[in-house]
Amino acid sequence: MSEPNIPADAAAQLRHDFRTPINHIIGYSEILIEECEGAGNGSNASDLKKIRLAAEQLLTLINTRLSPGVIASAPSNLSSLPPRGEESKREARTFRGRVLAVDDSRENLDVLAHRLARHGLDVETAESGIEAWDTLNSGAFDLVLLDVMMPEVDGYTVLTQMKSHPQLRDIPVIMISASDELDSVVRCIEAGAEDYLSKPFNPTLLEARIGACLEKKVLHDAEQRHLRKIEETQKRLDKELAEAAAYVRSILPPPTKSPLRVDWKYRPSSELAGDSFGYHGIDSDSFAIYLLDVCGHGVAACLLSVSAINVLRSGSLPGVDFRRPGAVLKALNNAFPMERQNNLYFTIWYGVYHAPSRTLSYASGGHPPALLLEPEIAGKFKSRRLTSNGMIIGVMEDMHFAENTCEISAEARLIVLCDGCYEIRNASGEMRDYEAFEAFLQANASASDLLQRVETWAIQEHGDKTLEDDFSIIEVQFPK
Repeated sequence: MSEPNIPADAAAQLRHDFRTPINHIIGYSEILIEECEGAGNGSNASDLKKIRLAAEQLLTLINTRLSPGVIASAPSNLSSLPPRGEESKREARTFRGRVLAVDDSRENLDVLAHRLARHGLDVETAESGIEAWDTLNSGAFDLVLLDVMMPEVDGYTVLTQMKSHPQLRDIPVIMISASDELDSVVRCIEAGAEDYLSKPFNPTLLEARIGACLEKKVLHDAEQRHLRKIEETQKRLDKELAEAAAYVRSILPPPTKSPLRVDWKYRPSSELAGDSFGYHGIDSDSFAIYLLDVCGHGVAACLLSVSAINVLRSGSLPGVDFRRPGAVLKALNNAFPMERQNNLYFTIWYGVYHAPSRTLSYASGGHPPALLLEPEIAGKFKSRRLTSNGMIIGVMEDMHFAENTCEISAEARLIVLCDGCYEIRNASGEMRDYEAFEAFLQANASASDLLQRVETWAIQEHGDKTLEDDFSIIEVQFPK
C-alpha cells in the first residue's frame, strides 16, 4: 500500500497526536515493568514487556506511514541503545538536583516525574508554558525538561524567554516532544537548548542526558561562585590599594610659601607608584628638598618608596648630618641594600638650601639632573643642570657620593624631577629625551603655571592621560 500524500505540517501534527497516547502506554508500562521485576513478579513483567513492544511497533508504523519531514523515527533512535536489562540499571547513575518538567499532558508528567524521582531528583511539574514561566520565577532549578508543542505558550517561547532572562539563562534545558522535525531540533538548539529528546524516550538515554546537564550545571555554578569570589577579592584589593594610594598621597607635603615657595605635580602611572618626594626645614637656616624613584611599580616599589621617604622625613639615619647631601645618600645606600629589598633599588636627588649664604648643596644617586632656571634679560631664563656622579641606591655598600654646591640668584626656579617627566613615548613610538624637556622648561620658565604646563605637555606628547611611568616634579622658587 502506498503512503498517504500528507503535507509536512499536517504529518507532524498527526504524528504528535498519535504518538502522545502511545507514549503514555510505553511510559507507564516501563514503570510497571520495573516495579514487577523489583518485586520478583516475572510473569506480569513479561506481559507488560509485550504491551510495550506492541506500542513501539505501533510507533514504527506511525513514523513510516506519516513520513514527510521525518528526521528519525523513535525505534531507530532506540535501536542503538543498550538493552533495558539489569546491566543497564546497574550502570545508571543517580543524580541530584531540582528539575522542572513541563508538558501539557498530565500523563506524560506523571511518567516523567515518577522516573526522575526514583533517581533522587526533586521534581516539580507544570502543564503549560504560562505555568512553567511562573514556576521558574518563583524558585531555583538546576534543569528544565520542556515540551516543545503546547497550546497558548509553546516550549520554544519559554526557552527564548529563559535565555533572555539574567537569572534563568544559565539553567540547562532539554527539549522533549513527540514531534521530530529537523527544523524544531535546530531551532531549539540555536535558541540555547542543551539537548533534544523525542518521545517516547529511552530511560537510560534520558538519565544520561539529564546527568550530563546536571554535571554541567554543577560545574557552571562552581565556576560562578569562584568568579564571584574573585570579584569580591578584587573589590577588596581595589579598596585596599585605593586606601594605600590615599596614604601615599597623604604623606606628600602640601605646597608651601615659606620659607621657600614650593609646588609640585604628582601623577602615578598605576594605583601605587614607586616615586615619592618631600621637603622640610632642617634648622632655621637649612631647607632640604628630595625626590626618589624606585625601580618598577606596584606594592613592592611603593613600600620601599614610603620606607625611604619616611626615613628622610623623620631624620632617622643615626649619626648623619642631614645638611650634607653626600653623607645622606651614603647612609641611605647602606640602610637599603638591594638584597634585603627584594632586589629593588632606587634613584634619588637630594639638595639642601642654606638661606644665609644663598647656596644649594646637592648630591645624586643615579637620578636625572635637577634644573636650575636662572633669569636673564627680558624675561628670558637660562638653565643649569644640577647633578653629581653617584650610583643608584642599594647596589653596593659604602659607596661614595659626590656633593656639589651652587649659588642661587634672586627669582631663580629649581626643578627637581623623575625620568617619567621626559621619557615619554608618543603615538609613533618615539621617545622624548631630557633635552626636549629642558627646552620646554626654558621656553616657559617665566609662566606662573609652569608645572601645569609641563604636565599638559607630557600628556599631549604621550596622547593619553595615563602615562607609562610615574610623573613627579617639584618646583622651588627662592626669595629675593
